[in-house]
Amino acid sequence: MRVPRIHTAHALSNAIELVLEPEASHHLTRVLRMGVGDAVTLFNGKGGEYASTIKAIARKTVTIKVGERQNNDRESPLAIHLGIAISRGERMDWIIQKATELGVSHISLLFTERVEVKLDADRAEKKLRHWQEVAINACEQCGRNRLPHLSLPQNMSGWFASTEAIRKFVLHHRASPLPDALGVPSSIALLVGPEGGLSAAEIEQAENNGYVALSLGPRVLRTETAPLAAIAILQSKWGDMKTSA
Repeated sequence: MRVPRIHTAHALSNAIELVLEPEASHHLTRVLRMGVGDAVTLFNGKGGEYASTIKAIARKTVTIKVGERQNNDRESPLAIHLGIAISRGERMDWIIQKATELGVSHISLLFTERVEVKLDADRAEKKLRHWQEVAINACEQCGRNRLPHLSLPQNMSGWFASTEAIRKFVLHHRASPLPDALGVPSSIALLVGPEGGLSAAEIEQAENNGYVALSLGPRVLRTETAPLAAIAILQSKWGDMKTSA
């Protein structure tokens, strides 16, 4: 059986013992049906992972004996900062999950003109905690040892003021495809609108802030498809998703 990867908020070091958080403990014992002596891999999202062993199981907790650190780094050399308009329901979970799997380093949730989701401060904090759990679960599955940074929802002006990258793109179906002669950037900001797209004024605002309008082809992609297709293309061109040497 594949050794499960478990995220913990604890500081990690070789040979210590720690009690896992309740949700992680429940997952190991009730879902995976693991027992004392079974192997697990721990990571805390700050880099590296630890080959560890279950030492004891109580009613609601699992005690772990932490083993040696393994400096496995599965991060892309291309730092992608995704600015994505907030979607309704499970679409946002899907985007965050898959963007994490595809190696995005930073995700900013955006309010744009055509976003229909309304969030007050308390609900935004609650949703952010939920989305962080989605990203953690994706890291456990895909092997990443660093969590993508998720920002509280903000407006477009806040995104433009706070985002820095070597290359900046805004998806727009009436634009040009990705040009070939751009050099090899180390960082990219990718701006994606909601269902219905960004407004003409928002596209203009992005271009005035140094963003290049980018098309992914002749078909209009849904808001949950477009960012993932774009991320895969960018990782293939400049990151670590290569189809050939």
